[in-house]
Amino acid sequence: MPDLLGAVDVTEAFRFVDVAGVFCNGAIGATIARRRKFDVIGFTVLGVVSGLAGGVIRDVMLQVGQPVALTDPAYLVTALLGVLAATLIKMDGRTWQWPLAVFDALALGCWAATGTIKAQITGLGMLASVLLGVITAIGGGMVRDVCIGQVPAVLGGNTLYATAALAASTSILLVPPTQRPTLGMAIGIAVGSALTLIARWRKWTLPVDADVGVTLSPRQMRKLIRRSVRAGVRQERRRALAASAEGAVGAEGVEGAARGSDPGT
Repeated sequence: MPDLLGAVDVTEAFRFVDVAGVFCNGAIGATIARRRKFDVIGFTVLGVVSGLAGGVIRDVMLQVGQPVALTDPAYLVTALLGVLAATLIKMDGRTWQWPLAVFDALALGCWAATGTIKAQITGLGMLASVLLGVITAIGGGMVRDVCIGQVPAVLGGNTLYATAALAASTSILLVPPTQRPTLGMAIGIAVGSALTLIARWRKWTLPVDADVGVTLSPRQMRKLIRRSVRAGVRQERRRALAASAEGAVGAEGVEGAARGSDPGT
């Protein structure tokens, strides 16, 4: 494990991937601030928080020193560059819909990879490494959504996101330990980014309570409808027979009472 730590410390790939995630999420945060018509301060704060929060949460949970976002100036500068890009370029409308989706997918893949690998470097087990990879990937977006007063999108009602981070982190751990900082990172980024984009394209979502029962094929649905119709018809027939029987009993009672009150009987 110490050799693995040294290998990752000297590679620029790890730092580049981490910073790439910062830029993408910083630009996305600033774009959301533009849509909300925030002022310059709100614009900058939301972009920086969106860009750095995931990595800060990761480093705080690992307890391996001060968060790298606070000790390496490149992280804050990159987040500000993302904000600047969103300031100069109005990333709105249909034209920017998929480019922003690509930014978001890349940020998720990058941070799921760095979170998982950094957890492995510090000696955490596989389950904890996957958990940290997912938290790193979704943490920035969750903090951003809370800052603008809305329920984090990752909690439901949207296309697969945390699931994509989970798949990315898991795929890294399927690679031999010595190759995780290189080959594993590349695979994790590819899996996380691709799954996020495919889920958005195909509109894949996890089921919620209202969706649990709607998992029938058209044939099963038609069969269920026919059963319901037949059950309804049988119930109406029983009601009609019961009403007829009650009517007959009532008529007999009235006729008997009339006979008893007739003076000629």
